[in-house]
This record gives sequence, C-alpha cells and structure tokens, in this order.
Amino acid sequence: MRTRWTGVGTALVTPFTRSGELDEPAVRRLGRRQIDAGVHFLVPCGTTGENPTLSLGERIRIVEILAEEAAGQVPILAGAGGYDTREIIHLAAEMLKAGASGLLSVTPYYNKPTQEGLYQHFHAIASSTPLPIVLYNVPGRTGVNLEPATVARLAALPNIVGIKEASGNISQMCEVCHVVPSEFIVLSGDDAITLPLMAVGGRGVISVASNEVPAEMVQMVEAAEHGDFATARLVHDRLLPLMQINFIESNPGPVKAAMAAMGLLDEHFRLPMVPPRADSKARIVRVLKSLELLRQAAPHVH
Repeated sequence: MRTRWTGVGTALVTPFTRSGELDEPAVRRLGRRQIDAGVHFLVPCGTTGENPTLSLGERIRIVEILAEEAAGQVPILAGAGGYDTREIIHLAAEMLKAGASGLLSVTPYYNKPTQEGLYQHFHAIASSTPLPIVLYNVPGRTGVNLEPATVARLAALPNIVGIKEASGNISQMCEVCHVVPSEFIVLSGDDAITLPLMAVGGRGVISVASNEVPAEMVQMVEAAEHGDFATARLVHDRLLPLMQINFIESNPGPVKAAMAAMGLLDEHFRLPMVPPRADSKARIVRVLKSLELLRQAAPHVH
C-alpha cells in the first residue's frame, strides 16, 4: 500500500468566475480530473491556488468540495501556512473539520523568523492538531530558509511527516534527505528537480505541471519509484518545456493560462495576480501545441 504523501500531489489552481467569485463547479470538476488521472493526493489552497487572496470561508469550502469529490479515494493535503502562528492554529482546526487529511504549512514569510522561531512556530502548530503536517520551504517566495538541521529537529515531532523542498538548492535537498529519518518524506517543490531529488531519496513531487498533465507526471514519478529511471527520464525530457514555461512569469499565471487554452477553466485571477503578457501566452501555446495538449481537452460547459 502506498505511503501517504508520496508520489504526485497536485498543487491545484483555484478557478474563479468572471465576477471574481470562487467557481465551485470548476473546483469539483478539476478535482475529479486529477483523481481520475491517478494522482496520489490533492494539494489545494497553496501558492498555485492563489492562497493569499482566498478568504477563510473560501479555503474551507474548497477543501470541503474536494474531500466530498475524493470520497476517500485520495487524501487532501490542505495549505495552512503563514506568518501568524495563532492564525494558522485556528486554520488547521478548520481544515480538519472541512475534511483535510493533512496540512501543507509554508514557513512564515515577511517577518523572517530565526531558525529557533521556525522550530517553535511549527512545534506549536503540530501540538495543536492531530493532522499530519508537511513542511514547505520556498525561500525564493518567503525570504527565509528552513535549514536542514531545523528540518531534522522538526522531523522528530510525531505528526511532522515530510517536507516540500522548493529551495532549488540541490546540495541542500541532498542534505535534508541525509539528516532526516528514513520514514520522513522529502518531496520536490519544483517539477524539473523531481527526478534528481528522487535519485537521492526523495519520494515524489507537489506538482504544478500535474494541473495540466496529471497522468504523465504520475507515469514519471511511478517509474522513478520502481527504479526505472530510463522511462522516467523519457517522460521528464518530454515534459521539461512545460515544466519550465509554467514559470515564465509568476506562478500561477502561466499554468492558468495554459489550462484555459486547454479548455479546462476560464482564465480569471485575483489581484495582484494578472494574466501573462501576450508574448508569454504565445510561448505557452507553442509548448502546448508541441505536446499536443491543445486538442486533448474539450472545451468545458459554462
């Protein structure tokens, strides 16, 4: 049986309506598409889901919809991180009630705590909830790096079960794999670094690209899990242009533009996120065409 939070977890985009409301039918439809494609868990309300612009009620509703749609088929790792520890403790309790199976908790951003502050922050959250917690380190967005020694300290807490490592620093990612217990799950936070990380002990990815190509990301990661790196490299090589184009501008601008071109959602953002520039969109469409993704998805019914 698969260990929870290994394999491919999709960092789900949040669909909005033209008027800027949460598009609940689209949340359900996109969740179902992921489950049917074989992804191993769903990760709503993170960076890719435009988390900073979602109200507490919207975050809860998204998790409720996905938990209902998944009906136990796949677990829900709900985004619950931020720079106010008390607020995250409250959010964790709400996510538990909404049906989340675990929490993805990003390091505090903007207030730049010390390593001891980071430890105490996550210790307080972990002490407050029965849910398993996957840490999320993304210093390029938060301004603070969760160092391997701190990860090792946190890994000793019973319900801190893994980390999404998006530092982009391969040496640091190797060190994390080296210092944590064997059962602690190290996941890539960058699609393009998934295979290198799995080669040194990583257990999968929390993926942006799986919004577009869930089955292909599953194929790549499962091949690597079985030691078939030849097959995994072939899939990786094919998908690399997509993995890269998704970050031609700030995430989730490009992936939402791509999904709109594929007929999967209506392309609406909440400020300060805006659609990609016209030249970026042209490059995104070229990549989708090269992968024959433009004709894969039928236009959805509004």
